[in-house]
Amino acid sequence: MSESGNSGTSILLPGARVSVFTKDGETIETVRALAEDWRFARVVLKTHEGDVNDAIALYGTEISPDLVIVQTEEIDDAFAQRLETLGGRCAEGTGAIVIGPVNDVYLYRRLISMGVNDYLVRPVKPLIFGEVIAKSLIEKMGASGSRLIAVTGAKGGVGTSLLAQSLACGVADQLHQKTLLLDAAGSWSTIGVGLGFEATTTLAEALKVGAAADEQRLSRMLFASGDRLSVLASGGDVMLEHNASPDQIEKLLNVFMVKFPVIVFDLSQAPIPVRRSILARAHKVLLVSTPTLPSLRLARTLLLEIKELRGGSAEGTDLILNMQGFAPTAEATKSDIESALDCKPAAALPFNPKLFAGLESQGKKFTDDKAGAEIARMLVALVQKLIGAESDESSASEKHKHASGMGGLFNILKSK
Repeated sequence: MSESGNSGTSILLPGARVSVFTKDGETIETVRALAEDWRFARVVLKTHEGDVNDAIALYGTEISPDLVIVQTEEIDDAFAQRLETLGGRCAEGTGAIVIGPVNDVYLYRRLISMGVNDYLVRPVKPLIFGEVIAKSLIEKMGASGSRLIAVTGAKGGVGTSLLAQSLACGVADQLHQKTLLLDAAGSWSTIGVGLGFEATTTLAEALKVGAAADEQRLSRMLFASGDRLSVLASGGDVMLEHNASPDQIEKLLNVFMVKFPVIVFDLSQAPIPVRRSILARAHKVLLVSTPTLPSLRLARTLLLEIKELRGGSAEGTDLILNMQGFAPTAEATKSDIESALDCKPAAALPFNPKLFAGLESQGKKFTDDKAGAEIARMLVALVQKLIGAESDESSASEKHKHASGMGGLFNILKSK
């Protein structure tokens, strides 16, 4: 029966799904309040107005989440039996928390011996509830930090910014991860045009606030493009001056990476020192090139320099060929590209000016368009393993795979 917090849970929690079965309005509001807790940025919390019987019925037809929380008004042998039934309906390794009506140490020990993660007494304090869920997820899945994905181009005009936007939209809408789209371009940035917003601050001011680690002011500088995608809405700087330094960008990132599980950084207009810093630090680098000779020559040089920046390893760096088919007679063949660059392109995207120019000029997200969503899905596939999240398609496949129910919730059945 948890009554105190755990400082070890003051981290960004891993991506997970948590379902709460309760008919109590106060508990429902407590769950909703957790959405404001920065630690839960990548945790999907879902409330079901029901009890253990409803959970049994639901997980007889679909795969269970990482953690199931059940509230009950009756703690007796019949409830324990229903708990065992629920365990048989859920995927192996699913965690559990029970919320009950009485503070009983013997009951607590009994539930823990069955494999329940924790037992809480109603009414549940928001602070305690958050700590218990956090502790359960960390024990089950471990702790993992935010992911920084850098998108850079072999040269100008290869579509780097649009692909960075497409990737960020895909991670947010298809992987359901809280995502920040960032660049260091100042007034050269075109993100506002592509996502349909006006800059509310300058990059210089954002860097100043980042240096002061003022999270509240920085949060007011963000534009929300949907429920999970945010953008640093900067612009209005002097166009012919570049004042962003690697140290300033590092401080800005240090603030944002506490709050956002995924940051997509568009480096297309960033100062060279900033590019070097981010390319060395990023968990994943996507290098965009067209299949034409001038772009490929620059891509080859950049791939070598990025490899050197990253300690001599090419791991974590992918080449994307964009605009394939826009100049068929001038494009290198796939085999020639692989031979010259000593690597296979991770993705090849077709030339589709109507799609890209249309979405950008209309201020529409890529995931709002069927063809655009497919482009985003191709890019998301390159980073999905790094992020450790399921897409809509893979989740649906997994549901079908586990439709019959496997393993045992709380490991109740393993000792039987």
